[in-house]
Formats: sequence, structure tokens, C-alpha cells
Amino acid sequence: MKYLNQNKFILYITLIIALGSSCKKGLDYENTAAINPKNVWTDSVLIKSYLNDVYGGLMPGWPLGSGANADEGINASGGNLSGFQRGIIDVVTNSTSLNYTYIDRTNYFMDQLSGLPESVINPGTKNRLMGEAKFWRAWTYWGMVSSVGGVPLILKTQDGTDVNSLKVARSKTSECVAQIIKDLDEAATTLPLNYSGVDYGRINRAAALGFKARVLLWYASPLFNPSNDQARWTNAYNAAKAAVQAADAGGFGLFADYKLIWYSRNKEHIMTRQYYYPDSYMNFNSIRPLPFTNGNTNTDQPILPLLIAYPKRDGSPMQFDKNQLSNAAYNQQFLTDFYTNRDDRFYATIWCGGTVYPTPDVNTIGMTAPRSRTYWQAWTWKAAATPSTVLPEKNSTVFSGISPLVQNGDENGVTGFFQRKGLDTLIDRAALVGVAAGAKSWFSPMRYAELLLNLAEAANETGNSNDAITALSSIRKRAGIAAGASGKYGITATSQADLRAAIMNERQVELAFEGFRFNDLRRWKRYDILNTQVTRRGLFLMLNKGEALPGNTDNIMTAAVRSKFSAVIVENLDKTPSANQTYNLDLNHWFNALNPTQMSAVPDQLPQNKEWGGPFDPLQ
Repeated sequence: MKYLNQNKFILYITLIIALGSSCKKGLDYENTAAINPKNVWTDSVLIKSYLNDVYGGLMPGWPLGSGANADEGINASGGNLSGFQRGIIDVVTNSTSLNYTYIDRTNYFMDQLSGLPESVINPGTKNRLMGEAKFWRAWTYWGMVSSVGGVPLILKTQDGTDVNSLKVARSKTSECVAQIIKDLDEAATTLPLNYSGVDYGRINRAAALGFKARVLLWYASPLFNPSNDQARWTNAYNAAKAAVQAADAGGFGLFADYKLIWYSRNKEHIMTRQYYYPDSYMNFNSIRPLPFTNGNTNTDQPILPLLIAYPKRDGSPMQFDKNQLSNAAYNQQFLTDFYTNRDDRFYATIWCGGTVYPTPDVNTIGMTAPRSRTYWQAWTWKAAATPSTVLPEKNSTVFSGISPLVQNGDENGVTGFFQRKGLDTLIDRAALVGVAAGAKSWFSPMRYAELLLNLAEAANETGNSNDAITALSSIRKRAGIAAGASGKYGITATSQADLRAAIMNERQVELAFEGFRFNDLRRWKRYDILNTQVTRRGLFLMLNKGEALPGNTDNIMTAAVRSKFSAVIVENLDKTPSANQTYNLDLNHWFNALNPTQMSAVPDQLPQNKEWGGPFDPLQ
């Protein structure tokens, strides 16, 4: 569980080598080409480099594939629901290993930095770097605490020669949260409002206060607060307001075009990780359809709950009644609204089969010029099949995939929809080979919209509904939703419960595929939302019997083309639906277990959580 500081370890190895060399007279020398650990703390550039390594290890990146954890998407290459989603749990599989690597590194960094004279590093820079380190220590602790509850609090460099001092008992969850908030408060006082130039992307004041608000929102939520202690919600509300105010003062805000948030440095990013070739790159292979990718595909394909969650452009919910899909008029109106009348976030997050794929690929599906042809992801009825509005499961004996130039729907996706948020739209398939796979993107682990959503949620729970509606309205206005006669951008909620549901839905669509949905369901203790869905359902675009296959100049956004299709619900998208592929998440286990292997080393210091048969209460 505990780790010697890596730099100390390197120093020990260096000393061993030096002692071995000293036995050979005349060969003692100082290797000036190597970095001496002691010299790090005499050079301000190396000091910053040490902390940069912490950034590199802890700054989150695009969570591709995580949509399958909840009701956002399906990873077709994986096939089926996980054991956890089906209610299969045990203390080994559902355990968290405590990792103190970056706790140790930040502690060591701060301990070394605190004693450095002004001649090495000026006080202003020293205080700022100390604040950044405290942020990352808080970030790391919260990663563990949010999973298992209280953990051992270690706030100073440990002495590896004193074995007994390495044995630190679990602290209460409340004590850990208090320390995390203390670190973030102290960090905020030393950090600038914003950065520019080469320092762009470093942790700023808004990030520290925004993370404080995120932690306190979790701590006030049902997961940690089953008694609904209003004092916790008040703390979360005040923290969320302070975070928004700090962000406003730093020049942050909602970026005008939702679709372009991930393609440039912009004011939306409170925290950011930039991908660029060759230092830090990715290719988005896994979320691209098969003809546009190279070796990986079919990840995060949107499923029905997310597809329906996006509102229409007037802010009203997408009207959907699967029992009326057999009504041709209803079905056509549904398809028209579904494809042509959604808010901007739908088109920025989800690519729909039957439209042009947003990359410059040529000669992939018969294109003669970039973005000149439609790529189809749709299905036809097989000859012996009888059209039905609800199919029991995805069964190839009933329908088959279609495309003017590519056959077999299983190979080209199981839903007809693909995730496109953050996709590098300037890179084609030919560039996705080997080291040339250098897509550019800016991922934001914390952006201004999240600060507003955190404020909205905490405001609603403390009776400040006007603040909640104002925050939601700002987000929905940016999404292209009309203000309407009420000026509330389609928000009709009047009660606290209704507004809570509206906020939950807004988080689902605004933050889709950014790694929030499953965690939100967990902190709300709402796995029942998944269980009620029973299976991962899909919406299939079905060519009506008797209609000719579409061509690559046809487009589903055109009414005449759309009239040749119908919407059909597929009740189960998983590869082997017969193998109990149904949601059955356990509603009695909300915290992970501690890794039994770690516990066995110091059982008196690491008691197991109550949910898993131990005495430790994560709610204390």
C-alpha cells in the first residue's frame, strides 16, 4: 500500500552503483550527463519538470468506451453486458486497490519545495507550484475516497527505513473529505485566475474551486448523504457559486459553438488535456465506423435512452411512444423530429447513419471528393420477416444491415449511430496507420458547463430554484434551444422533484460520453434507472419493404428519402441476448470493497467496508 519515493529509489540505485565503482581506483567521476536527484532541487526548471510529470500521470483523457458502463452506448466489439451490470458481484472483482504513487510524489515534492531558498525559486512561483501539487493530491485522494470511502491519510514523505511508520490506518470518510477541501482551499489562494502562453493548461483557481464544488456535490448526494443533511447541500451550493464566480473572473464561460468545444483552446476549458502529434496524440479509431477506421471500431455506439434524451429545438422532450410506431403517420413524424428537430448537442455528439460522415475520406465508400457522399447505416427486412414495431432482440434472421457499398450490419455497427464528440474531422483513414495516427483534440475534464450544472443541482436542493433555472437556461440557450414564451428554454419544471429530474436529464445530454453518466447514477443511488430499462435497446432505421436500397447521394435528412424508412425498436442489442443480458445492478452495494490482497498485509489498519462484511462505515 505504501511506496518509497521514486526519486529516493533512483538515488539508492545511484549510490549502489557509485559505491561499486569506488572500488576501482581512478574510475571515480561524476556523470554530468545524468540527472542527479539532488540537483533537481537546485534548478527551477527541473522542479517544474517534476510537477509536470505529475500532470502527465493524472490529467484525464478521453474516456472512450466508458459509455457502455451506463445507458449511453454499447461497445459492439465487447459484445455483452458486464457481470456488474447483470448483478454478478464479489469482493475480489468489485474491489479497489489503493494506489499512493502520486500521493507520495506530491508529498515529496511539497516537502522538498518548502525548504528551498529564494535564490533557487522565487516565492510567488514556489507558492503557485505548491498550490498545484495540493490540487493533485486532493484529486488523487478523492479518486480513492469516492470509490471506497475513507482511506489512510498520508500528508508527509514517509521514511522507508521505518517499517512501522508506513502502517497508517484508514481515516474516516469525513476526515478525508475535510483534508481534500483544505488542500483545495489552500490551493485556490495561491493559484492565478487563468494562464496564457506556455503555462496554458496548468491548474488555475477556477479548477481548484470547481473541483471543491464537485467533491462537495458528491458528499451532499444520496451516496454519502442518505439522511439528506441540508448543511452539506448548502456547502455544495456555496462552493458551486464560488467556482462560477472565479471562472467568470478568469475569463471562462460557455463557448459559443458546442460542436467546436474540443477543437481549440477556448474559454470553456477549466481543465484541459491537449492531444497533438507526436507528443500526445490519439486517433479516435475506436469510435469511427469500419470503413473510416483502421483496426478498431464500434465503441460507444449510442443506444436508445441517450438518443431519446436530447430535447427538440423548442426545448420540449422528444416525444416517443413505441406502442405507436405501428402508426405510419406517427412513425414518420417521429423520424422527422428525431433527425431534423433536435438541439445542437445531438448533432455534435451523435453521427446518424444516412448522413455524410464528417471526415475528409475519399475512395472509402465511393466518394469522389471529401464529404461528398452519404454513408448508410440502416437495415432491411429479410424476405420471410414480418415488419413489427418491437423486435425481441437483434436477430439476423429478421433483418440485415445495408449500405450502398458495404454490407453486413454487424461489422459496421449494431445501432446505426456512432459517437462523434471530439472526433478529429480533418484526418482521414489513411492517416490512421501506425505512428502517423496523430489526431488533434482538446479534452476538458472540467469545463464551464459542468460548473453551471453543479450549481443548478445544489441550488435546487437548497430551495434556490431560480438559480437552478438560470444556470440550465444558459446551457440550453447555447444548445440552440428557443427561449419560448416563458423565456426558460423549454424548462417546465415547477416542483423540486421535477426540476431535479430536468437537471439529471440535462447532465445526461450535455456531458454525454465525457465520463460522467455512470458516476452520476451512482452518487444519486439510481441504478434503478438502468434496471428499469431491462436491456440495452436500440433504434433501428428500417427500409420499408418494397423500397429500393438508398444510394450514396440519398440523405436521411431529406423528407423524400426519410419517407422510405420506418423507426423500429430493438429490445436487446447485445451479441447473445439469450445469455441473461439484462440490467440487474445490485442496489445494496454502492461502495467498492478494499482489495483483499492489500488488506491481508495490514488487516488491523485496513478494515473492510460494511457492505462487504467488514466493520468500516464509509458514511462516517
